Amino acid sequence: MNDTNGDTNATDPLLGPFQLKNLTFKNRIMSTSHACGLHDGNMPGERYQAYHEEKAKGGIGLTMFGGSSNVAPDSPSVFEQLDVADDRIIPHFQKFSERIHAHGAKLMIQITHLGRRGDANAGNWLPQIGPSLSRETLHRAFAKEMDRHDIDRVVKAYGQAARRCMEGGLDGLETLTSAHLIGQFMSPLTNFRTDEFGGSLENRCRFGLMVHDEIRRQAGDDFACGMRIIVDEGSDGLAFEDCVEIAQIFERAGTVDFFNAIYGRMDTARALAVDNMPGMASPIAPWLQRVGEFKREVKLPVFHAARIADIPTARHAIREGLLDMVAMTRAHIADPHIVAKLMRGEEERIRPCVGATHCMSAQRPKCLHNAATGRETTIGHAIDKAGGPPRRVVVVGGGPAGMEAARVAGERGHDVVLFEAATELGGQVLLATRASWRRDLIGLVDWRRQELERLGVDVRTNAYAEADDVRAENPDVVIVATGGVPDLEWLEGHEHCTSVWDVIGGTIPLAEDVLVYDGTGRHPAPQAAELAAMQERPVTLVTIDGMLAEELTYSERVSWKRRCFELGIQVVPDHQLIRVEPEGNRLKLTFANELTQEHSTRHAAQVIVEHGTSPATDVYEDLCAPSSNDGVTDIPALLAGLTQPRAETAGFELHRIGDAISSRNIPAAINDALRLCRTL
Repeated sequence: MNDTNGDTNATDPLLGPFQLKNLTFKNRIMSTSHACGLHDGNMPGERYQAYHEEKAKGGIGLTMFGGSSNVAPDSPSVFEQLDVADDRIIPHFQKFSERIHAHGAKLMIQITHLGRRGDANAGNWLPQIGPSLSRETLHRAFAKEMDRHDIDRVVKAYGQAARRCMEGGLDGLETLTSAHLIGQFMSPLTNFRTDEFGGSLENRCRFGLMVHDEIRRQAGDDFACGMRIIVDEGSDGLAFEDCVEIAQIFERAGTVDFFNAIYGRMDTARALAVDNMPGMASPIAPWLQRVGEFKREVKLPVFHAARIADIPTARHAIREGLLDMVAMTRAHIADPHIVAKLMRGEEERIRPCVGATHCMSAQRPKCLHNAATGRETTIGHAIDKAGGPPRRVVVVGGGPAGMEAARVAGERGHDVVLFEAATELGGQVLLATRASWRRDLIGLVDWRRQELERLGVDVRTNAYAEADDVRAENPDVVIVATGGVPDLEWLEGHEHCTSVWDVIGGTIPLAEDVLVYDGTGRHPAPQAAELAAMQERPVTLVTIDGMLAEELTYSERVSWKRRCFELGIQVVPDHQLIRVEPEGNRLKLTFANELTQEHSTRHAAQVIVEHGTSPATDVYEDLCAPSSNDGVTDIPALLAGLTQPRAETAGFELHRIGDAISSRNIPAAINDALRLCRTL
């Protein structure tokens, strides 16, 4: 490390140590607990541990794991949680702790009982429990009102779970309030009791106090124990002043060592996606100032995570005393080596989290633009230099797939040229960023553009490459990433329709009223509808699916549904467009109901159609014959992480990736590029 970096590290508030009881965190950067989905039978096995170990290798001070780890059999695994209700988890913890500690990082877990937040038809098929009879609409369960036997049983279960964590060598734990059982007792929205566990705020804290007393009894006073606590439930519920009072009650009890502050509720889709776990539609760090106000009212250290996605924001949070530890959880999913890069003076090289919430999808913890995340045991984050002399690699297409292919090939040390027909890199991402709330997607283009420049990749824009142009480069490897073109020709009367690309790109103006047809459940159709509505056109959005944006994450669906309500866009589900024809000076559309198969008609001045893309394959097809492998990618070798077999015939190796194969999405395109090019 050079002197300049050393001076920077000495003065950077993020890189200074922090003391919590007998624990010393080597820096102020952490990752909070989340259900990453990599468990093996609800145990943290090899994939789970490798995912967190990558962050420890990357220099993080504290990594927390096990979001909503269950302490009792009537708290089911409804979102891929760990099970801390069984001693069989202890050996996993012991191995896990050794791995993380070997890199100088600390390791903590979150334990909880879901209460009414579970599913009575999941796990052990037991009734869900809560302080009072109530129902959470998000997870659908009606709660049985807990009697004293239930309360004593669950309190004991928390203590036993804490003992397992302590015996497993973990550095500490936190309990979760919010919409989980402890928080359900605290909130007047879910606690209607009139006994010693209901009524006053002190009474509503009683269950949580009993839990933390039992944790201390089982794990000891030296074991760090915190609470993930709400600072404000937002509308209704616990106000900021109530939350401060709750925190002060637990401080006086002396059984809590830190607060991990969160905002809002978690019991509805909107609350979870907009307030509690804000995504791209939210500003950066929306609750940081509120948490800073909370910190001024309490004595214990305060941690916080909520879209703190960049180093300047994190640095501000520590420098201004708003937080003691700053959590960059999703930022570490995008780049687990944040701290290492910061310490090397490479802050500009940190891969940015753009807030797309792909890591919150069913594929979690997969990242929109880091295909190695969650695949540490099969792909890994390190890109090694290739053995032997550099190869000449030509990439055709500068969208996400092509940019990633060129980046990875460049990291391997190859001589890379990238052809892009447009005036700038980015492909369809440039269209996506025109949506009102998706502008931050440009980060995945900007970062790759910067990396290509650093690696010396020869980027040629305004260069429509044909087969002769490619062959003139004397390539050893050709990667075709030409993407696709709007797929309309399946539709009878497609010549009367407009593609979403033309509308979003502004090449075709909007008519006086429009109908948008969505055949994919992805972003482009609601984006086109939003654009039309913002230009004050009457808009109807008809989708083949049972709901709007069905293919997207729940956070993205909430954002689009909210925009449609805000803009007055009529959404019609479960209808397939089968024909478009002129009728007078308007267009007549024929639909088939997906459920009844009955036909119906609608009329509009303009029909905008989204049906994915058809691969643009001209240059690929022209290059197949002179290639050594006839353009065939060996799938077993690809999946095994092996170099593609070298053909005995002369010629270059030819592959295609991303939408040049089939209409998919950004993470699929980037994954194609990474796993192919990392073995070139």
